[in-house]
This record gives sequence, C-alpha cells and structure tokens, in this order.
Amino acid sequence: MERRRMGTPISGERSAARARISKFYNRATWIDGRAEEQLEQVAGWPGMMAVAGFPDLHPGRFGPVGAAFLADRIWPQLVGPDIGCGMALFRLDLPRRRFKLDKAARRLAVLEVGADPERALAALDDAGLTGSIGPEALGTIGGGNHFCEVQVVDAVFDPSRTGLRKDDLCLLVHSGSRGRGAGIFQGLDDSWKQGFAAENDAATRYLALHDAAICWARVNRSLIASAASEALGSEARLICDAVHNHVVPHSGVWLHRKGAACPEGGLVPLAGSREAPSFLLEVPDLVPEALGSVSHGAGRRYDRASMHGRIRKTRSELAALTRTRFGGRVICGDRDLLLEEAGRAYKDPEQVLHDLSGSGLASAVARLLPLVTFKTTGVAI
Repeated sequence: MERRRMGTPISGERSAARARISKFYNRATWIDGRAEEQLEQVAGWPGMMAVAGFPDLHPGRFGPVGAAFLADRIWPQLVGPDIGCGMALFRLDLPRRRFKLDKAARRLAVLEVGADPERALAALDDAGLTGSIGPEALGTIGGGNHFCEVQVVDAVFDPSRTGLRKDDLCLLVHSGSRGRGAGIFQGLDDSWKQGFAAENDAATRYLALHDAAICWARVNRSLIASAASEALGSEARLICDAVHNHVVPHSGVWLHRKGAACPEGGLVPLAGSREAPSFLLEVPDLVPEALGSVSHGAGRRYDRASMHGRIRKTRSELAALTRTRFGGRVICGDRDLLLEEAGRAYKDPEQVLHDLSGSGLASAVARLLPLVTFKTTGVAI
C-alpha cells in the first residue's frame, strides 16, 4: 500500500507524544502487517489520544479498518467516504417451515428497484431530513461488501436478551449512505488532511452533512428491510442498528469509528461471510480502552484485487460461489463482485468472537447461518 494514499498529515505535522494503542486480539489472530503499520501511523497524528484495534483489523485507504480513534480534532479520513455505513438486524415473523429458498431468492430481486418515491419521501420526512438530503437511491443496497441476507437462528445462548429462538428467521442489512458520504468527503478542501478543529467553519459544515448522511443511512437500512420482508410475505422487527463508520463527540473530544461498531442498546451484529456464521453480540462496555466500540464483522483477510488471483474464473468455479456450504444461495449477477466477496476473502468470525470474549468486550447472544445473500441481480432496472 502506498503510504501517500492514507491521507497522512503534511510532512512534519506529527504529534510529539504518540497515542496509546490498545489491541484486542491475540497472537493466534491473523492480522495484515500493513494494518498494524497504519495503527502506528495514526497514533502519531496531531491530537490523537487513543487508538483501539479489533480482531477484524485490516488495511484501509486512509487508515486501518476495524479500529476506533479518540482525538481532540475531527479527522474525516478516519470515517472515510461511506459515512453512516452500518448493519441492522431484524427478526422476521415468517416461520422457518414456510420459507422456500428458491422462491425467496427470486422475490428478493425487488431490492434492485429501491423504495417507492412516495414512500422514500415520507421516510425522509419522518426522519426530519426533508429539504436537507435527497431520496435518490433510498432502499438500495449498493456495491462492495454491502448486502441484505436472510438468516436462520442456529443457536441461542441468551434467550432473555432478545426473545430470539432457534429456527427464527432474521434479516441482516449492511448498507450505508449510497454515495452521499463519498460526495461529502470529496467536497472537502485540503484542510481535512490536518484534521478539523471542532469550532471552525469547515468542521461545522462537515458535521452537518455527516449527521444527515448517518440518519439517511439508517432510513435506507429500514427501507431495505421493509422491502425484503414484504417480498417474503412477512414483517420485520428491528433488533439493533449499529453504525460502524462515523465520528461522534465523546467526553469533550471526538471518537471516530472505521469498521468498528457502536452498540445500540448494548447489541451489535457481527457479520461472518457467505461461508461462515454471523453472531448477535451483547457488548457490556466495561473496557474503557475499547472506546465504546467492538468488531463489526469478520474483516477481510484478502483484499479485492488479490481475490482475482485466488479463484479461477471458470464457469464452474463461479457457479460454485452462488451456493454455500449451508445450502444457501448467493444472488450476485456481477462476476467480479461475486469473486471479490467470496467467503474465503474473510477471516473466521468465530476467532474474532473468541478474541472479543477473551478481552471482555462482548459475548454471543445468538448464532445465525446465511440462507439467501442478496447483492445484485446484475440487471439494470
């Protein structure tokens, strides 16, 4: 990775005292050395006070993903372009015995269309966003590692926490602000490279746009879940919605999360992959060094570019990627995306959970297995 792409402060603009770094993973956990280098670099940025790295840690463009940062100023690059990205878990009231895999895979194609315009405008109005941010693309998932997944509860470790039971069906929605965050980030002048003092005009403008994008992304996940559940002839009840790309005020300074989940009501989804389970976690927030944050998923083991050399692009190999070892389906009409997001691109979520539990950061409430993972039909609508 080219260091100049990280958005590092200008030459010589380094802090005399490095921030403390707390690592919540053990030696058995596979961590890309470049990600640890990025942790060290960010710890030396001006105003940086504390850095926390989690077991899903992997390299990012502007800094490591799977980490949280506490600073006396706002660093937009530590949030990144996908402002408001997060994961929301919903319980479906559809009995497992009535769920038909192939029919569900066909019906979820409705997610390619997005929300009805009137419904989208009403949702923005309900969220207080009318006039501040547009409805375009509401109810759509986006590219990259975003998805909407029907899951089945495989095991429940704490029935009292959510009321989930074995064989319940759930939706896990992973999406963000659909280009709005990137537009906000690209619209910043070069002063972001040194961080924004909270009281200056650039910071005020950034935070206003940032906060609207956060809210828009939550509305988007809700509309995706509504469309998916209606297509399946069900209703969806929100369990938790945990943002993992944002910056928030924290004890008079600023807490940044990049691929680090902010627990909602003490709960966080931990996404696995198409070939691994996901978990619902309870996060007690008993370890101050974790900065009120926790892993949001398994984290990438291999970047997207390298995946093109790890899987052959034969018809049979690509077809195999649309089926999972759990008997599930993957709906992804984009061949490159299908390959780049293959299960083997990700770490083992059970190892991530082991590290989090061993550090006192989280415990598993339930384990969920993927049934249908929807990304895109690959057909323009």
